[in-house]
Amino acid sequence: MVQKSKKIWLDGKLVDWDEANVHVLTHTLHYGVALFEGIRCYELADGKSAIFRLREHIRRMFDGCRIFQMKVPFSEEEVSAACVETVKVNGLKSCYLRPVIFCGDGEMGVYANNPTRVTIATWPWGEYLGKGAVDQGVRVKISSFARHHVNAGMSQGKVVGQYANAVLAKREAVGLGYEEAVMLDVNGYVAEGAGENIFAVKDGVIRTPPLSAGILNGITRQSVIALGHDEKLDIREENLTRDFLYIADEVFFTGTAAEVTPIREIDDRSIGTGKPGPMTKRLQRLFFDVVRGKNDRYREWLTPV
Repeated sequence: MVQKSKKIWLDGKLVDWDEANVHVLTHTLHYGVALFEGIRCYELADGKSAIFRLREHIRRMFDGCRIFQMKVPFSEEEVSAACVETVKVNGLKSCYLRPVIFCGDGEMGVYANNPTRVTIATWPWGEYLGKGAVDQGVRVKISSFARHHVNAGMSQGKVVGQYANAVLAKREAVGLGYEEAVMLDVNGYVAEGAGENIFAVKDGVIRTPPLSAGILNGITRQSVIALGHDEKLDIREENLTRDFLYIADEVFFTGTAAEVTPIREIDDRSIGTGKPGPMTKRLQRLFFDVVRGKNDRYREWLTPV
């Protein structure tokens, strides 16, 4: 269950959690057109708090609005400032942020000229894929549901309605006893998890699917690639087959919610030793040092609260 905070930011005002309501005929509820982000705020080593890569998240959300031709009544700077304000007013040292830009009520039908609305909620959220997932890894299943084709779903936008695809994949995997799904693209190559990007390590080379596989251009994915390049690691974006995952030395997920989560088993096949591998652990350490303010090289990725 989501743990309630005190306030939610809605259309420029902070309102009580239970008062942040919309009408049942809100257009997005019926047609799925809304842009959202998942963002994390971390408590730093010095006891202060900072939001990780806030500017990049908000820019991606506004880019999605451009794709869907939604006019936003606030600027990127105003929404970013509202994110900081919402974390502050709720007194949370570490939390998850969920900003959403959605189409309000008024007209119905696939085309409607309704007002665009904006909301931001914050709440505490631990390990997305279950307690111990980050340390021990997770079991996953290749899904029978394919990721959207790049010209069917607009993959560069984090669009609410497109996640029905991910819900199908996740429910299938959990119903079969796994923690998460891995989705293939329409050509049969590895795309991503139901809510995460994916990396595979083989003979010291780190590989991840390209954006052309219809994947979301994840902020954590971008961060891990940047960290790896700065460490002189060999990271390549290329198509991966499902059986390449089976024989990889290590496989891991990245995402705001999942952070850097090892995958220990795919389709009942142990990956490597069946435990988180050295490259995954190294990238985990680098990532968590950055988000907790222990690496000054990446201070610009942190927005103080």
